[in-house]
Amino acid sequence: MTAHTKFNLFSFTGKMKILHMSWIAFFLTFFVWFNFAPLLGVIKTSLGLTSDEIKTLLILNVALTIPARVLIGMLTDKYGPRNVYATLLLFCSLPCFMFALAQDFTQAAVARFLLGFIGAGFVVGIRMVSEWFPANELGTAEGIYGGWGNFGSAAAAMLLPTLALIFGGDDGWRYAVGITGLMSLIFSFVWYFNVSDTPKGSTYFKPKRIGGLEVTSKGDFVFLLIMKIPLYAALILLCWKLSPQGVSILSSTAALFVYIGLVAFFFYDCYCAYLVNREIFTQPVPEMHRYKFKQVAVLNVLYFATFGSELAVVSMLPLFFADVFELNMVYAGLLASGYAFMNLMSRPAGGLISDRFGRKATLLVLTAGLAIGYAVMSVIDSSWPLVLAVIAAMTCSFFVQAGEGAVFAVVPLIKRRLTGQVAGMTGAYGNVGAVFYLTVLSMVSYQTFFMVIAATAVLGFITLLLLEEPRGHMAEVNADGSVELIRVS
Repeated sequence: MTAHTKFNLFSFTGKMKILHMSWIAFFLTFFVWFNFAPLLGVIKTSLGLTSDEIKTLLILNVALTIPARVLIGMLTDKYGPRNVYATLLLFCSLPCFMFALAQDFTQAAVARFLLGFIGAGFVVGIRMVSEWFPANELGTAEGIYGGWGNFGSAAAAMLLPTLALIFGGDDGWRYAVGITGLMSLIFSFVWYFNVSDTPKGSTYFKPKRIGGLEVTSKGDFVFLLIMKIPLYAALILLCWKLSPQGVSILSSTAALFVYIGLVAFFFYDCYCAYLVNREIFTQPVPEMHRYKFKQVAVLNVLYFATFGSELAVVSMLPLFFADVFELNMVYAGLLASGYAFMNLMSRPAGGLISDRFGRKATLLVLTAGLAIGYAVMSVIDSSWPLVLAVIAAMTCSFFVQAGEGAVFAVVPLIKRRLTGQVAGMTGAYGNVGAVFYLTVLSMVSYQTFFMVIAATAVLGFITLLLLEEPRGHMAEVNADGSVELIRVS
């Protein structure tokens, strides 16, 4: 049962209060997660870091987010968004304070690595919002949650350098970073005492077991294991970047141990997935309780191309504008910030269009726009008028972010009690995309980089043809054994 009151953005009661609390929590996680990049210059000077060490900190900042999103998704489904978001905000304030107090590269590296965990907060709110909004409003609500929360990264870029300047001196950046940690700490209590997992009288459906995503057929089980491979491949790629072949932070021996550990953990992960799903090998799941894992796989691929490319492009666009049009970095950064700024409107628009015109049709149009947008960006050179290049980038970013909104308009409609885990896996694929695209960027020209993204968007469009529009109801079982049907269209 979902709260069926009017959708009024200016209301702060009932389901609208939950939506506002959720996007603020997500905003703060991104505000903390991205509190490093805008202050790079002063931190480099203050801690006496080399360029390679700065690059390493940027890699470490995203490394833990891939497994964290999967883990946080499981914990959310099991313990509820209220408990999990509060705990995440509370504990992630600690490495934030640790980073603010760091005196050398090692301390900063450990803090940044642990801070990757806060990037998983996004997953928690996806489940929370899905509990409070009916299917016909869910895309819009999830779009507002994702778009306004995502703006935390742009807000960090705009506010933190100013904050560091206000405090002034060599330690100004430390106060700025410390304040983001304090905000996270305080809001963990505000969140906990102001939200509930479901509207009054509704059931919070939990997975039967924790430890892996439930699937409902043998074929889907094999498919699940295959879809786990890119998650580990991205972590192996990150380790390679830290090894002597990359920025030489890990020794060959340490890198080898990490590789062996990741392979061992992959097999352990597959074994856990088997333990969760072993019943499907002896007795078939009743038709009513089945869902198709291919739906999740398609959403993973689409989020790889949308959010993955956004993370990669946001980090390289200032440099792209500066190099191609010979601009100073401040002006180039200002022009590029419009790309992230678009999140405020684009992502909610993707969800809204999805609610109005159907999930699959919306995704097909947006993915086609995304492929064309990046293809256009691949032919930008210095002969273009700067204003036209900026318009091309902003148009492309609309399709990218509206696409993200449309992906997460579908995620909560697959299987309610698994929403956190599905969101976790799809969200993790976004980070895998970023690792893949940024690795490509380190090897090729800007033009080729944009063409590679366009090509993966075309691949996303083809796989999208396999997606089935969510229709009718999904079934969940109450504690007393009765079946509840939840409307999905």
